[in-house]
Amino acid sequence: MTYYTKAKFLTSAPDIRHLKMDEGIEVAFAGRSNAGKSSALNTLTRQKNLARTSKTPGRTQLINIFELDEQRRLVDLPGYGYAQVPVAMKQKWQRSLGEYLQKRKSLKGLVVLMDIRHPFKDLDQDLVHWAVDAGLPVLALLTKSDKLKSGKRKEQLMMVEEAALAFCGDVTVKTFSSLSRQGLGDLESVLNQWFKLGESED
Repeated sequence: MTYYTKAKFLTSAPDIRHLKMDEGIEVAFAGRSNAGKSSALNTLTRQKNLARTSKTPGRTQLINIFELDEQRRLVDLPGYGYAQVPVAMKQKWQRSLGEYLQKRKSLKGLVVLMDIRHPFKDLDQDLVHWAVDAGLPVLALLTKSDKLKSGKRKEQLMMVEEAALAFCGDVTVKTFSSLSRQGLGDLESVLNQWFKLGESED
Protein backbone atom coordinates (compact mmCIF):
# COMPACT_ATOMS: atom_id res chain seq x y z
CA MET A 1 0.00 0.00 0.00
CA THR A 2 1.18 3.50 -0.62
CA TYR A 3 0.47 6.73 1.22
CA TYR A 4 -1.49 8.14 -1.74
CA THR A 5 -4.28 5.56 -1.44
CA LYS A 6 -5.49 7.66 1.53
CA ALA A 7 -6.67 10.42 -0.82
CA LYS A 8 -10.31 11.41 -0.42
CA PHE A 9 -12.37 14.19 -1.98
CA LEU A 10 -12.47 17.29 0.22
CA THR A 11 -14.01 20.17 -1.73
CA SER A 12 -14.45 21.91 -5.10
CA ALA A 13 -14.21 25.65 -5.73
CA PRO A 14 -14.52 27.91 -8.78
CA ASP A 15 -11.56 30.06 -7.71
CA ILE A 16 -9.07 30.78 -4.91
CA ARG A 17 -11.54 32.95 -2.95
CA HIS A 18 -13.74 29.94 -2.33
CA LEU A 19 -10.88 27.80 -0.97
CA LYS A 20 -10.83 28.04 2.79
CA MET A 21 -7.77 26.36 4.22
CA ASP A 22 -4.42 27.81 3.11
CA GLU A 23 -2.03 25.96 5.39
CA GLY A 24 -0.05 22.75 5.29
CA ILE A 25 1.20 21.46 1.91
CA GLU A 26 -0.61 21.31 -1.42
CA VAL A 27 0.67 19.85 -4.67
CA ALA A 28 -1.31 20.78 -7.77
CA PHE A 29 -1.83 18.85 -11.01
CA ALA A 30 -2.48 20.88 -14.16
CA GLY A 31 -2.51 20.16 -17.85
CA ARG A 32 -4.27 20.47 -21.15
CA SER A 33 -7.74 18.97 -21.17
CA ASN A 34 -6.59 15.81 -22.98
CA ALA A 35 -3.28 15.27 -21.17
CA GLY A 36 -4.59 12.44 -18.96
CA LYS A 37 -4.63 14.36 -15.67
CA SER A 38 -7.59 12.56 -14.09
CA SER A 39 -6.19 9.17 -15.13
CA ALA A 40 -2.81 10.05 -13.57
CA LEU A 41 -4.44 11.07 -10.27
CA ASN A 42 -6.49 7.86 -10.24
CA THR A 43 -3.38 5.76 -10.97
CA LEU A 44 -1.39 7.55 -8.24
CA THR A 45 -4.11 7.00 -5.62
CA ARG A 46 -5.03 3.49 -6.86
CA GLN A 47 -8.66 4.66 -7.04
CA LYS A 48 -10.69 4.27 -10.20
CA ASN A 49 -13.00 7.23 -9.72
CA LEU A 50 -11.25 9.69 -7.41
CA ALA A 51 -10.75 12.21 -10.22
CA ARG A 52 -13.50 11.96 -12.78
CA THR A 53 -12.31 10.99 -16.22
CA SER A 54 -14.49 12.03 -19.11
CA LYS A 55 -14.70 11.20 -22.77
CA THR A 56 -15.20 14.94 -23.29
CA PRO A 57 -11.98 16.74 -22.34
CA GLY A 58 -12.39 20.00 -20.44
CA ARG A 59 -14.97 18.78 -17.92
CA THR A 60 -12.86 19.72 -14.89
CA GLN A 61 -13.94 23.34 -14.56
CA LEU A 62 -13.41 23.65 -10.83
CA ILE A 63 -10.41 23.45 -8.53
CA ASN A 64 -10.85 20.03 -6.89
CA ILE A 65 -9.08 19.30 -3.59
CA PHE A 66 -8.28 15.80 -2.34
CA GLU A 67 -7.11 15.35 1.23
CA LEU A 68 -4.27 12.96 2.10
CA ASP A 69 -4.13 13.91 5.79
CA GLU A 70 -4.79 17.04 7.86
CA GLN A 71 -1.74 18.82 6.48
CA ARG A 72 -1.39 17.43 2.93
CA ARG A 73 -3.59 17.80 -0.13
CA LEU A 74 -3.57 16.97 -3.85
CA VAL A 75 -5.18 19.61 -6.07
CA ASP A 76 -6.73 18.96 -9.48
CA LEU A 77 -6.72 22.25 -11.40
CA PRO A 78 -9.07 22.97 -14.34
CA GLY A 79 -7.95 21.51 -17.66
CA TYR A 80 -7.08 24.13 -20.26
CA GLY A 81 -6.65 24.53 -23.99
CA TYR A 82 -9.66 22.58 -25.24
CA ALA A 83 -11.18 24.06 -28.38
CA GLN A 84 -14.87 23.43 -27.63
CA VAL A 85 -14.95 25.64 -24.55
CA PRO A 86 -16.22 29.23 -24.93
CA VAL A 87 -13.49 31.89 -24.91
CA ALA A 88 -14.91 33.69 -21.85
CA MET A 89 -14.81 30.44 -19.87
CA LYS A 90 -11.23 29.73 -20.99
CA GLN A 91 -10.18 33.18 -19.81
CA LYS A 92 -11.89 32.68 -16.46
CA TRP A 93 -10.05 29.35 -15.98
CA GLN A 94 -6.74 30.91 -16.91
CA ARG A 95 -7.32 33.71 -14.42
CA SER A 96 -8.18 31.30 -11.61
CA LEU A 97 -5.17 29.11 -12.53
CA GLY A 98 -2.77 32.04 -12.48
CA GLU A 99 -4.23 33.39 -9.25
CA TYR A 100 -3.98 30.02 -7.55
CA LEU A 101 -0.35 29.53 -8.62
CA GLN A 102 0.73 33.01 -7.54
CA LYS A 103 -1.23 33.52 -4.33
CA ARG A 104 -1.76 30.14 -2.69
CA LYS A 105 0.69 29.96 0.24
CA SER A 106 0.30 26.23 0.89
CA LEU A 107 1.16 25.33 -2.73
CA LYS A 108 4.59 23.66 -2.68
CA GLY A 109 4.85 22.05 -6.12
CA LEU A 110 3.19 21.85 -9.52
CA VAL A 111 2.86 18.78 -11.74
CA VAL A 112 2.31 19.87 -15.36
CA LEU A 113 0.98 16.94 -17.39
CA MET A 114 1.64 16.87 -21.13
CA ASP A 115 1.07 14.19 -23.76
CA ILE A 116 4.59 12.91 -24.50
CA ARG A 117 3.90 13.31 -28.23
CA HIS A 118 2.94 17.00 -27.90
CA PRO A 119 5.02 18.58 -25.11
CA PHE A 120 5.35 22.26 -24.13
CA LYS A 121 2.57 23.86 -26.14
CA ASP A 122 2.04 27.57 -25.48
CA LEU A 123 -0.29 27.21 -22.50
CA ASP A 124 1.98 24.58 -20.92
CA GLN A 125 4.88 27.01 -21.19
CA ASP A 126 2.80 29.82 -19.68
CA LEU A 127 1.99 27.58 -16.75
CA VAL A 128 5.63 26.64 -16.13
CA HIS A 129 6.66 30.32 -16.39
CA TRP A 130 3.98 31.25 -13.83
CA ALA A 131 5.22 28.56 -11.45
CA VAL A 132 8.91 29.45 -11.88
CA ASP A 133 8.08 33.14 -11.30
CA ALA A 134 6.29 32.12 -8.10
CA GLY A 135 9.36 30.13 -6.98
CA LEU A 136 7.62 26.76 -7.25
CA PRO A 137 9.30 23.50 -8.24
CA VAL A 138 7.73 21.93 -11.34
CA LEU A 139 7.47 18.32 -12.47
CA ALA A 140 6.81 18.14 -16.21
CA LEU A 141 5.12 14.74 -16.46
CA LEU A 142 5.08 13.31 -19.99
CA THR A 143 1.94 11.20 -20.03
CA LYS A 144 0.83 8.39 -22.37
CA SER A 145 4.43 7.16 -22.57
CA ASP A 146 3.09 3.71 -23.54
CA LYS A 147 2.20 5.22 -26.95
CA LEU A 148 5.91 5.40 -27.85
CA LYS A 149 8.49 2.63 -28.21
CA SER A 150 11.32 2.69 -25.69
CA GLY A 151 13.88 4.38 -27.98
CA LYS A 152 11.50 7.11 -29.09
CA ARG A 153 10.39 7.65 -25.48
CA LYS A 154 14.00 8.24 -24.37
CA GLU A 155 14.53 10.59 -27.30
CA GLN A 156 11.45 12.66 -26.37
CA LEU A 157 12.50 12.72 -22.72
CA MET A 158 15.95 14.09 -23.60
CA MET A 159 14.45 16.68 -25.93
CA VAL A 160 11.99 17.91 -23.27
CA GLU A 161 14.70 17.94 -20.59
CA GLU A 162 16.75 20.19 -22.84
CA ALA A 163 13.76 22.46 -23.53
CA ALA A 164 13.06 22.67 -19.79
CA LEU A 165 16.43 24.35 -19.17
CA ALA A 166 15.10 27.49 -20.88
CA PHE A 167 12.71 28.12 -17.97
CA CYS A 168 15.68 28.76 -15.64
CA GLY A 169 13.81 27.23 -12.73
CA ASP A 170 13.44 24.01 -10.74
CA VAL A 171 11.86 21.96 -13.55
CA THR A 172 12.18 18.15 -13.52
CA VAL A 173 10.99 15.98 -16.43
CA LYS A 174 9.69 12.40 -16.11
CA THR A 175 7.74 10.02 -18.33
CA PHE A 176 4.50 8.39 -17.18
CA SER A 177 1.78 6.02 -18.32
CA SER A 178 -1.50 5.48 -16.47
CA LEU A 179 -2.04 2.36 -18.55
CA SER A 180 1.22 0.54 -17.84
CA ARG A 181 2.06 2.46 -14.62
CA GLN A 182 5.47 3.27 -16.11
CA GLY A 183 6.98 6.16 -14.14
CA LEU A 184 4.63 5.81 -11.15
CA GLY A 185 7.57 5.33 -8.77
CA ASP A 186 9.28 8.46 -10.15
CA LEU A 187 6.09 10.49 -9.66
CA GLU A 188 5.71 9.25 -6.09
CA SER A 189 9.31 10.00 -5.17
CA VAL A 190 9.00 13.64 -6.37
CA LEU A 191 5.72 14.04 -4.47
CA ASN A 192 7.24 12.46 -1.35
CA GLN A 193 9.94 15.16 -1.37
CA TRP A 194 7.44 17.97 -1.82
CA PHE A 195 5.15 16.57 0.87
CA LYS A 196 8.18 16.02 3.16
CA LEU A 197 7.28 12.37 3.64
CA GLY A 198 9.75 10.14 5.43
CA GLU A 199 10.71 6.82 3.82
CA SER A 200 8.74 5.08 6.57
CA GLU A 201 5.46 6.57 5.28
CA ASP A 202 6.03 5.55 1.68
